[in-house]
Amino acid sequence: MKTLIQAIAVASALAVPVLSFAEQTQPLTRAQVRNEYVQLKQAGYEATDYNYEASMRAAEAKIAHKSEAPAH
Repeated sequence: MKTLIQAIAVASALAVPVLSFAEQTQPLTRAQVRNEYVQLKQAGYEATDYNYEASMRAAEAKIAHKSEAPAH
């Protein structure tokens, strides 16, 4: 019985990433990628920055904050 519970737990843990991957059914278009890049650049992202990962996270946080703010 303990083995069955472990097998179910492992199977469900492996199924979660597969299900989340299945949500995106269509790839992004070139225009969508370009739009996202322009938004990142406007938010302060610099691809040539030495610490580009931190720059990316900061720009994404800015964009997320702007999208959550109510429009006046």
